[in-house]
Amino acid sequence: MDIKDKLLTFFPEMSLYKKQASNLFSHLALPCYIRDYFIRRYSNQDGSYDSSLIAEKVKQLIPTKETWPLILDKIVLANKTETFLARIKININLKAAYVCFALPDLDVDFTQTLVSDDAWQAIKSENVFLDGDFWGVISINTLQLNKQRKIYMEKFVPFRPYRIDVNYFIEARKHFTLSEWEALILGAMDYNSEAFKSDEERLCMISRLLPFAEKRVNLIELAPKGTGKSYVYSRLSKYVWLNSGGIVTRAKLFYDMKNHAIGLLGCYDVVALDEIGTIKFNELSEIQGALKGYLENGEFAVGNKKNISSAGLVFLGNIKQENMDTTKNMVQELSSLFQDSALLDRVHGFIRGWDIPRMTESMKVNDLSMNSEYFTEILHLLRDDATYSKLVDDLLGEIDGDTRDISAVKKIATAYLKLLFPHYRRVEDVDINAFRTYCLNRAVMMRQDIKNQLQILDTEYKKVQMPIFKIKGE
Repeated sequence: MDIKDKLLTFFPEMSLYKKQASNLFSHLALPCYIRDYFIRRYSNQDGSYDSSLIAEKVKQLIPTKETWPLILDKIVLANKTETFLARIKININLKAAYVCFALPDLDVDFTQTLVSDDAWQAIKSENVFLDGDFWGVISINTLQLNKQRKIYMEKFVPFRPYRIDVNYFIEARKHFTLSEWEALILGAMDYNSEAFKSDEERLCMISRLLPFAEKRVNLIELAPKGTGKSYVYSRLSKYVWLNSGGIVTRAKLFYDMKNHAIGLLGCYDVVALDEIGTIKFNELSEIQGALKGYLENGEFAVGNKKNISSAGLVFLGNIKQENMDTTKNMVQELSSLFQDSALLDRVHGFIRGWDIPRMTESMKVNDLSMNSEYFTEILHLLRDDATYSKLVDDLLGEIDGDTRDISAVKKIATAYLKLLFPHYRRVEDVDINAFRTYCLNRAVMMRQDIKNQLQILDTEYKKVQMPIFKIKGE
């Protein structure tokens, strides 16, 4: 039974034919979890689909700026309720004491809207935070409020087209070889496993998912341009936010005291800061201090407001060919923020992005693959499963050495375990050689690369060598 047969056998409802699906939807700027929903729903049994039909269905279910006036006509002039799928943002009007929403893709802002109590309860159940955006099915009409007519959200239903059974996913993993499982993961990421020239290339690409599966995994990746960094962090999961360049403020990341709104780190599983070579940090010293505290223990305080978050932070940047060497100073061209050894020490691991090939058309998946929405929802749920971190502790036993190094290696090894071997739940389940090769050794390598940079930046770190990691009983 090949991987296609296995997908059809074990994940029949969670798989679809992604035949250059990214090309079909690129002009619509939809995240791939929304795209997969439409392809799955309107495909034939053999995986074929009529692209014009799907485009028409998208048009019917997701309004655009061009069709928005027609909806306004119905809700304002005909007093009809309209229901559709949309990207939404939520805010609380403190002065007027009501909840409002925005539709960024339709240029509808908070001043025009109002959320019903029922809709707000449904939104809160999704753990949605202020300033983040999310997708859902909304029903709207209009309502008179203080002599103003508002667009009124009567009902909200979260976008979740699949029932998720994590235990089933874990059991199904037993029927796939490791190479097949890598192909399954890459397919869920919209990539063709066969287009990668080596297992190292495949694993390096999969490494970008580490913070998707394990809480508070903090990474830095430096890579050449065109290796797909932005795509993974902006389109793959609704639980991940990519900030591309510009100015980053403490309010945006942590807590906005003016608007009493939680920042990005409280809204998502992963926050990725792109273009860290050119990104500007407002109030650099304050952000530096806040980031150190957050990277250390997931806590942050703004004014008298204290919060804790499980979000992983990923720092992304481009690097010149001649600097692609972990024994050289690779952070010298970045913001001074990343040349602070105390901050860099709190980053768990380094992704060698130059091991990921530049994206080509042949690297786009063009066959049966796992649905991205389903897969990223599984990773989101696995973040809460402490079984794997305990298993890593049991496998490694007592280790002497620098606390941050040990913590970083264990975190990364745990994340790899969840991604590659989710069916390992007890020590008896574990293939020790597989764990050593694909989880432990890779975690040590990623942390060692951070260590190399620390020793270049600060002579104090030359005194602190990496701990020796051995599997218990060896």
